[in-house]
Amino acid sequence: MVKLNKIYTRTGDDGTTGLVDGSRLAKHALRMQAVGDVDEANSSLGFAAVEADGDLKADLVRFQNDLFDLGADLATPLGEVGGEDFEPSEMVLRMVPSQASHVEARIDALNDRLEPLTSFVLPGGTELAARLHHARTVTRRAERCMTALAEAEPVNPAALAYINRLSDWLFVAARIANDEGRADVKWVPGANR
Repeated sequence: MVKLNKIYTRTGDDGTTGLVDGSRLAKHALRMQAVGDVDEANSSLGFAAVEADGDLKADLVRFQNDLFDLGADLATPLGEVGGEDFEPSEMVLRMVPSQASHVEARIDALNDRLEPLTSFVLPGGTELAARLHHARTVTRRAERCMTALAEAEPVNPAALAYINRLSDWLFVAARIANDEGRADVKWVPGANR
């Protein structure tokens, strides 16, 4: 359990931040950009959850919790890809494949309620759909930052899979929020030429 008695510590006044392993890193380092982008994605899910109810709200809250796990995973740079350091333990919180599998199952359940797409859709429609589309784009940015980090140093493959699946779920959920796709705003190629 996390216990925060004091919100400010002054330890970051020099432009660095502490990682889970106790090391310090510049706040603008790629790893911290990835952590920050995941945090922003989490916030955008919370913004969507305000408008959601039922299963969509429950999924959003669950995924917000997963994104905290993902942030902790990214804030713990250990080991080599595929090594034991990418396995969760009492001291290391890591994303696990079952988290992405759960998102896939939720995508399939929602997608079964939708007619196949006949066009790309514009991000919009209902208030909830617009918020979910926004969350999707923020999540895709987090994914881009995480893949850039993965080119520079090891990143848990389960974390990369999770962030990719989450943006897919957000797309499908936005279609559900648009009257199960019936209120999707369709892209009309070249409509304004």
